[in-house]
Amino acid sequence: MAARGVAGKETGKKHVLTEADQKTFHYVYGPYAAPTLTVDPGDTVVVETQDAFGGAIKSESDKPSEKTNHPYLNPQSGPIFVRGAKKGDCLAVHIKAVETRGPQPAGTTCLIPEFGGLVGTSMTATLNAPLPEIVKKVVIDEKGVHWDNLILPYEPFIGTIGVSPQIEAISSLQPDYHGGNMDLPDVRPGAIIYLPVHVDGALLFVGDCHATQGDGELTGVAMEQAATITATVDLIKDWTFAWPRLETEDFIMTIGSARPMEDAARIAYRELTRWMATDYGFKELDAYMLLGQVGRVRLGNMVDPKYTMGASILKKYVGG
Repeated sequence: MAARGVAGKETGKKHVLTEADQKTFHYVYGPYAAPTLTVDPGDTVVVETQDAFGGAIKSESDKPSEKTNHPYLNPQSGPIFVRGAKKGDCLAVHIKAVETRGPQPAGTTCLIPEFGGLVGTSMTATLNAPLPEIVKKVVIDEKGVHWDNLILPYEPFIGTIGVSPQIEAISSLQPDYHGGNMDLPDVRPGAIIYLPVHVDGALLFVGDCHATQGDGELTGVAMEQAATITATVDLIKDWTFAWPRLETEDFIMTIGSARPMEDAARIAYRELTRWMATDYGFKELDAYMLLGQVGRVRLGNMVDPKYTMGASILKKYVGG
């Protein structure tokens, strides 16, 4: 699909958006913030992002409840205005690199009261007492993520990325049709994420990078890190759809976010069925039956206001 981009094989300019350039980070996706950067299709952006806590948790003695101000979490860089982008188009973001930045220990994870997959929350209310607040700071280097005597693989990805909705203002903590806080590990270097455009310029936001994360982001907090993202932004004219899509060397994926979790899976599988029918020559019901045999689902998060699921199929089955 990337071959359909406006830029084609043309190499555009390189833009750098530092933390100092950004000045004010955003906690809402919407059409109301002035662009921080303007680019053309085919341009490459190098963006410095803060971690999910805005750098507020500096030591293991810090308490998240005292150092952070919910819901001011997941600070977003941008928005980035893409010239020529109109409603009905698609933004194609080719993720080139996600690199750890800042002083060591660069990784932060923690337990936050009434937040996580195995505790009572404001949305799943119980009488159980909240778990204690625990912060873990770890070194991230070329060897991996240093967890006590273990070295976990360094598998960086972008936890929160998306474009502006047409009219809503949606928290950077929530995933939806615009993208947002999907926490899907497949949004990683080497992948292309496709985001349907809803407003002029698309208005791309990005932040909340993770060094590693298990499926579901079980505790609600991955290995959070400040990062430098490198991505090439292209535009596909007159190609639109309802929910974000993703492509890697090996598979295509569609992404749905909803509660209950099975509705997120339904959205993702429905969109994948339709993608196979419109772009890969399948009859819709044949695609549906094939996915019953070889489809795969990936749980992005099970902790946010909506849950995220990715449905995928290997390219070898669709001729891609």
